[in-house]
Amino acid sequence: MSEAVVWLTIFVLSVFVGIEVISKVSSTLHTPLMSGANAIHGIILLGAIIVTGTTDNTLALVVGLIAIVLAAINMVGGFVVTDRMLQMFVRKKPKPSRGAPPPVDPPARAGGAA
Repeated sequence: MSEAVVWLTIFVLSVFVGIEVISKVSSTLHTPLMSGANAIHGIILLGAIIVTGTTDNTLALVVGLIAIVLAAINMVGGFVVTDRMLQMFVRKKPKPSRGAPPPVDPPARAGGAA
């Protein structure tokens, strides 16, 4: 069996395992896991920058730059999704009405009816 077939088999199996693991995560755990994944993506992005910066091969440089762009998009998107998820749990303050302030009850007069 060639080396390319072995790597392709490992990739396909890892995709299936990843889909099974992610589909079993409850929605309660999604936000904390997303935060952890964002931290891992930050480390991956840093590694891609370091490896791409030390290469002399043009093909490796192009692939590294593509990896940096995709990792940055993935990391920023993860933070955006996490922020939106966390905003669902924030209590909203009542909005003040536009226009005139609410009416104030007049003070009671001493001495009876007017």
